[in-house]
Amino acid sequence: MSPQLKQATAHLHAFGWDPQVGPALVVLGTEQRLYGLGDGFPPDGWPVSTSIKGFGNLADSGLTPTGLHRICACIGADAPLGQVFKSREPTGDIITDAAPPGLDCITTRILWLEGLEEGINRGPGIDSRERYIYIHGTPHAHRLGQPASAGCIRMANHDIIDLFHRVAIHTPVLILP
Repeated sequence: MSPQLKQATAHLHAFGWDPQVGPALVVLGTEQRLYGLGDGFPPDGWPVSTSIKGFGNLADSGLTPTGLHRICACIGADAPLGQVFKSREPTGDIITDAAPPGLDCITTRILWLEGLEEGINRGPGIDSRERYIYIHGTPHAHRLGQPASAGCIRMANHDIIDLFHRVAIHTPVLILP
């Protein structure tokens, strides 16, 4: 376990996370990876893409928010691989290969995040839930491992399906730049 991941684990424990109750997720921006803490998660985590603009909590900034969050909704449980979502609803379109450049699609599954730190990622002008920040699938898997999103955390479609079955509403998610 990397020093940064150990620090994240200690941070989660300080907020009251108990691995006996359920898993937690950690997004490490420096590594562009998402890790699952708890039994049965891949030790190397999954590659992700955070915002191409960097990290920050301001509304309309296009930045990936930081701090402690939790999953407030799990959307798309029965959707096929590559299902495109708009406003959290399936459009009927399927994109299984790379999308055309400039097309920023939310595909396959959505884990909607809610900030838990008042004044940091919760509250007026900084609220992650009101910013519609998700962990979601992407047809741009070739860009994973580098900042490329518009603020959300992107994962490969097959990886978000795997993760979706391992978490639930209220699973904590710590995002560190």
